[in-house]
Amino acid sequence: MNALKDQFLINPDIHFLNFGSFGACPKPVFENYQYWQRLLEFETVQFINVNGASNLANSRAALASYIDVPDKDDLVYITNPTLGVNMIATNLNLVAGDEVLTTDLEYGACDRTWDFYCEKRNAIYKRQPITLPITTKEKFLEDFFAGLTDKTRVVFVSHITSSTGLKLPVKEIVDIAKAKGVLTIVDGAHVPGQLPLSIKELDADFYTGAAHKWMMAAKGCSFLYAHKRVQPMLKEPLIVSWGYKAIKPSGSHFIDYNQMIGTRDFSAFLTIPACIQFMEENNWPLVAQKCHELVLSNAERFFALLGSSPISPLTKEWIGQMLSIPINTTRPEELQRKLFIDYNIEVPVMRQGDRIYLRYSINGYNSQQDLDALYEALVEIKKQGGYI
Repeated sequence: MNALKDQFLINPDIHFLNFGSFGACPKPVFENYQYWQRLLEFETVQFINVNGASNLANSRAALASYIDVPDKDDLVYITNPTLGVNMIATNLNLVAGDEVLTTDLEYGACDRTWDFYCEKRNAIYKRQPITLPITTKEKFLEDFFAGLTDKTRVVFVSHITSSTGLKLPVKEIVDIAKAKGVLTIVDGAHVPGQLPLSIKELDADFYTGAAHKWMMAAKGCSFLYAHKRVQPMLKEPLIVSWGYKAIKPSGSHFIDYNQMIGTRDFSAFLTIPACIQFMEENNWPLVAQKCHELVLSNAERFFALLGSSPISPLTKEWIGQMLSIPINTTRPEELQRKLFIDYNIEVPVMRQGDRIYLRYSINGYNSQQDLDALYEALVEIKKQGGYI
């Protein structure tokens, strides 16, 4: 993987172990991004008004093929998955006493989104406690669905969690929820480009994911998928603009309402074909497998150093290219800054409820040297005291 490091624009002086937060663009993809931006400036009217819809349709077709969506018009581009969750939540006809079931491992921005809409309608956002460490898929599902009641209207769950970096059994969750007649919404922010994804096979009602993370698109490139059976639910766009009562309707309210929303630079959305080409040229399934192996081969020594234990089995069933290690510190934000300023290491130290996790993520530009640098830095910091 060392040869891939030169393909990225990341500061070479930094041990970058935080791909999970915002991703990173390979040079060919970033050059493609700048190509679209220059074209936008060169002929703005043609770029937006004349060619915009067709360029976006071509890009959505490439994305649909990559994540196995039969119809590209079941996808719309958005800037981030939290926006996608807002687009759904604002259209749900929740009433007093309705419940939205989730885990207590979800991403903070999405938790806040559901808090807002549930409080507005006197509904309940139910964060079902998940026993850690996770032992088996069956125990996880038992924990989660213990929160299901006859008032549950929605199941919302991460495909891969953020702070804890866990792959959840989403297919099983979706199947059980659907059998109960419950709407299913999946936050797949970390999935495209990290795991093989077939949205057709998963068959959730809604799926939102980031392409600017593990797919390595330009920043602000994400998507919302809505199955045709639920698209009529999305009656109120977050932004009412030209897509409402469109002069030139596309034939899809889902596309019109959420794509034709006024002037914006959608160049990032058009980098998807370049991302897919980059991954194909570099045998990305093999890269992802090597990254996964590097994640796991270093796990035990970090748990031993920090005096903690894994929060799930250290297997491919639960772990991908990220690993979260419980860490005993009362100063997580300061520890993160110390690692960056004193040791040139970019790695998050995050709060999740009353727990704190150090999460390293590995992609094609990383090497064993990056993890060695992190380990040695933590050894020194432990000796100094005060942070760990």
